[in-house]
Order: sequence, then C-alpha cells, then structure tokens
Amino acid sequence: MPLGKIQTQIVSRLVEMGRLTDAQRDTLVHHPDDLNGDALDKLLIDDYRLTPFQIFVARARAVGMAPYNVSRWRVTPQTFERIPQEFCQEHLVLPVGQVGDTLLVAFSNPFEVSIPAKIQEMTGMKVARLLGREKDIKEKFARENQPAAGFEDVVKQIGAEFGAISEAIEEDSVSEDSGPIIQLSNRIIEDAYFAGTSDIHIEPWEKEIIVRYRIDGICHEKLRLPAKVGPSLVARLKIMCNLDISERRLPQDGRIVFKQYTKKGIDIDLRVSTAPLNHGEGVVMRILDKQKSTLPMTALGFSAENLEKYRDVIRQPYGMILHCGPTGSGKSMTLYSALNEINSPELVIRTAEDPIEYTLAGINQMQMHRQIGLTFASALRAFLRQDPDIILVGEIRDKETANISVEAALTGHLLISTLHTNDAPSTIARLTDMGIEPFMISSSLLCVCAQRLMRRVCKTCKVQTEPTAREKELLEKALGWSGPIYKAAPKGCPKCGGSGYKGRVGIHELMITTEELIEGINKGMETAELKKICMRNGMKTLHQDSLLKVKEGMTTIEEAIANVPPDL
Repeated sequence: MPLGKIQTQIVSRLVEMGRLTDAQRDTLVHHPDDLNGDALDKLLIDDYRLTPFQIFVARARAVGMAPYNVSRWRVTPQTFERIPQEFCQEHLVLPVGQVGDTLLVAFSNPFEVSIPAKIQEMTGMKVARLLGREKDIKEKFARENQPAAGFEDVVKQIGAEFGAISEAIEEDSVSEDSGPIIQLSNRIIEDAYFAGTSDIHIEPWEKEIIVRYRIDGICHEKLRLPAKVGPSLVARLKIMCNLDISERRLPQDGRIVFKQYTKKGIDIDLRVSTAPLNHGEGVVMRILDKQKSTLPMTALGFSAENLEKYRDVIRQPYGMILHCGPTGSGKSMTLYSALNEINSPELVIRTAEDPIEYTLAGINQMQMHRQIGLTFASALRAFLRQDPDIILVGEIRDKETANISVEAALTGHLLISTLHTNDAPSTIARLTDMGIEPFMISSSLLCVCAQRLMRRVCKTCKVQTEPTAREKELLEKALGWSGPIYKAAPKGCPKCGGSGYKGRVGIHELMITTEELIEGINKGMETAELKKICMRNGMKTLHQDSLLKVKEGMTTIEEAIANVPPDL
C-alpha cells in the first residue's frame, strides 16, 4: 500500500538529512503494509534504528515548520501570562517565547489553522508556529502527578534515598543530615517566600507528607512527599531553630533565622511551631519578612476618616488602646506600624511579646518565658518600674494582665495591647468577664480597633459589573450608595495565579470613647446597645468598612460578606 503524501515527504526529508538511503526510501514507499499514522514511526525506530527526535525533525521539515524540543522548555507561572493555561491544554499548544511583537508557540497539530488566528485575536500579537511533539506538550500539563515546579531535582534525590524507588531501604536510614533533606527544607522556605506565602504547613498523612502554603489567607497544596521523609524533614527544621529533636511527644516553639542557611540574600525569620499529630509531627512556620516589618500607616487600609482618628488616639499621653480580631488579622502589623510612627528619642517604649515577631529599632522588646515565670503580668510589673511612656503588651489573656494593664493606663502610661473578640463593642463584655470593673474600663479606655484582612481583587483582571438587587440593597443600607462594583475574573490571570485576587487590605472598626459611651459602659449596657451608641457617634462598623472597600474597587462583595456578616 503506497505511503500517504505526508509520510512520503517525511521519508524524503530523512533521505535529505542522511538518515536513510535512496534504496531504503524506495522500500518504504512501496511497503506492502499500511504505514500511515504511528505505524511509520514504529517501523523507522524498530527496523531502521532512527530516534523519535530525528523522525520529529523530518516531520517538521515535511510540513514546513521549525521543530522545537518542548521537553527542554521549563514551564513557569509567566508561561501562561498571555495565553490561558486551559486554552493551551485544550488545544495542545505551548507558548515558548517572544521576539518583539511576535509570540513563539509550539503546536502539536501542524494542520490546525484556526488556533493561530484565535491566539492572535486573544493576544494582539503575531504568532510564529513551531512544531512540538504531542507527547512532550502533554507531559508539560501533567502537573497532578509531578512535584511542584522547582522541586523536581530534590524530590528525585529524595525518592532515590528514601525508598520511593527502593523499598529495601530501612526507615532508620532516613537522616536529617542527608543532602537532599537539607536542600528540600531550604527550597520549601525559599519557594514559599518568593510565592508571597504567610504560613507554611507541613502535615503528616497516613502515606505521605503534604506541604501547603497559605497565600493571601487561602491554603494551597504545593508538594506531596513519601511518608518516610517526614521525621527527617521535621528534625531538620528543629535543628534549624535549636529545638530538641528527641522530644516528639510535646509541642515546641522556635525561630529560624534563615539567612544563616541560604546564599540568596533572603533576610527572613520564621516562627516555627511543632505539634504531635496522629501520623507524626506536624510543623507550621510563619514567615516574618524583615523588610516588611512595618508598613506606613497609610498602607494598612485605614479609610481617611479612621486614619485621622487613629493617629489622634496614638498620640494621647495616657490611656489604653486595644486591637481585636482573630489570629492572622494583621493586629501585630498595625501595632508595629503605630509604634514606628510615634517612636522618637523623647519617648521610652517597652514591649512584652510572645514571641517577638519583628525587631524594631529604638524600641526595647522583651520575650516572654512562661517556664521560668516571665509572663505578661510579671513583664508589665517590671515595666512600670522602668519609667516607660508607652507599653505594648502582646495579648491580654487573663485577669491579672488585664488588671495591671488598666492600672498602667490610669497611671500616666499609654498602653497598647490585643484581645480576641469579634468586634469592637464586644471587647467591653470580654473585659468585664475577666473581672474588670466597668468604671475602670470606661476611665482607662481610649479606643478599640477591630480588624480583619480581606483579599484584594486583582487589578489586572478584575471585571466591572452592576450589583444584583440583594447586593444593591446591602450597599444602600450600609453606605447609602450603590453603583458599579468589581468582581473577580472567574479564571483569574497569571498575575494572580488564576485566583482573581492578589494581596490583602485591612478593614477596621474604630470605637473611640465618648461621654455617651462612658455612661453606657458604667451602666453595664448590653453589647448591642453600646454598638448603637458608637454608630450614633460616627463609628463605621467592620461591615460598612468592608463595603467601602468594595465601593472603592479594592475588593469584591463576595469577599466582604465572607469575612464579616452584615449588621443587623
């Protein structure tokens, strides 16, 4: 059966390349079997000792396209910046470069004529078609079973060393001093830092170890490793923060000063917490970026009105300022930024923290040590004898700390601290529950700032839209305004990693004490009544501030409602 037109041209090109002789070409052209499709490739490889790549080059020349070795191309987040990954995967194309205003794209199907036109329309750029092997392009998208980008070499070494390849290796041969484990622990931290991660979670499951990154408040799975790697990876991280590697039954806390372990100039510390879990020890590491230890107050998300009020409060000579919100709501960052703004040579500032997250120039900080009796309460007592102007207490957790804090605020010191409550007015009830007399609270309290962090909608791909009837109702009730708002693009873009959101912004509820509020606290009013008093006196609730960020195009209404429920 004679060869098809393309197969004949492929054989002719192989002759031109010196891979086949004229006699071999004649034999193939008049071959009795059907050699269309993959049959010709198989015959050339088996009987004529040609490599798949030589055949691929001949095929590219036969269809008049330049061949491109896709297997050598490394996919990065920037690869799909212009053409979405889903589109590439569906049509088996891969963008591999750019020359001026021309996009270089590898195609698996040389006869596909509509796709280049679609790409040109999508990107506004000319398209240069290259031929790539279908198998290589598919492999680039087979991400589910591959280690995350940047980890391939380390994971391969670990596989060889720890039994993913050789099950014969005994478990006790796994060592925290082995090269791959040191590389892996460093690579995880470096990769997390460059991805903008706030927390790294290393979690032991029954048959594997899962590494997850929390980026902009959302956890993403990054890596899966063999279960045998777990103990040595945890031991390596414990060594990096000088913890007891033999103690696996109790939780431990430590700190990694990462610049000791990297040559990449990454100046970060990591706050490390280990805990015994059902399948082994788990580790959570909070990344503390020293370059971002404080942000200017204007970058924290305060509305112009709230910023002015807050700046007035932190410049008061004495009284108590409390920040409340759940873990990871940006309380520490706000406190540090406030201290940085008011810090001057005339003021003595003391802080009691557990742990010290960032070190601040010109401020004396004390690390708590409960095992030896150094608690917030004992630190506060010591500070009161050290002639401070401003005291920061990491957290008010118990009655004793609350009492001393109130006393400090009443005796000429500005005291700043944090508390775990849902909103600003409920802080009063929390303090009374701790046994503080209402008249003590009202006479010492200057301000309570409740806060949360919301994801910012991606500036590159956000979509303007009209609010639905329910959204319009929410906006009008909270702000007395309704108009066009932004939504996150369903598939995002490469800038935001396909999520539609990038970065975070703070929302704040600032409860400043007024005569009416002091009267309400002294009468022991309910939280709901106190909230009404505050709103009458100009307080914007968390819900109102979140919708203000929606109005300003910083976030979406879905994100606002997911973080703070509407006011009753």
